[in-house]
Amino acid sequence: MKKKLLVLVLSAVMAVGMMSGCGAKSDTSDGEAKVEQEASSKEDKKEETPKCELEDGTYTAEFKTDSGMFHVNEANDGCGTLTVKDGKMTIHISLVSKKIINLFVGTAADAAKDGAKLLEPTTDTVKYSDGTTEEVYGFDVPVEALDQEFDLAILGTKGTWYDHKVSVSDPKATK
Repeated sequence: MKKKLLVLVLSAVMAVGMMSGCGAKSDTSDGEAKVEQEASSKEDKKEETPKCELEDGTYTAEFKTDSGMFHVNEANDGCGTLTVKDGKMTIHISLVSKKIINLFVGTAADAAKDGAKLLEPTTDTVKYSDGTTEEVYGFDVPVEALDQEFDLAILGTKGTWYDHKVSVSDPKATK
């Protein structure tokens, strides 16, 4: 009885396998179907571009980087000022010195190209917990979406571009 059941199950599995093979499209059709599927997937991703869910206003938000050398000034506890206006977000970050002279949203390779739109520094005064102040560079960085890593290249005083990954998260409305 067990042998008959085993033969029956194996026969069913083979039959299903053959049927799916018989109904398969030619390689050309499969390739076209994959191209159409990929194009559809790309369109879906364009439509999935996150919209800002925050109301227009000013927020404190965390600015995280992949580097101990490139980060927000410790006087600001790892945070910047996130501004939302007409659904567009920009975070102002004050750095630790004036040694980073430009930023670029994208990769270092793209930043080095002619016509790249570089982010210019502002001069910010930060106040430390002991009451001392210091002038450092700050930057207004456009933010496409919260909680998503993006490329941000930095240019130091030595003239070399460096790639970094950054993200903005945890916005809290300022009063």
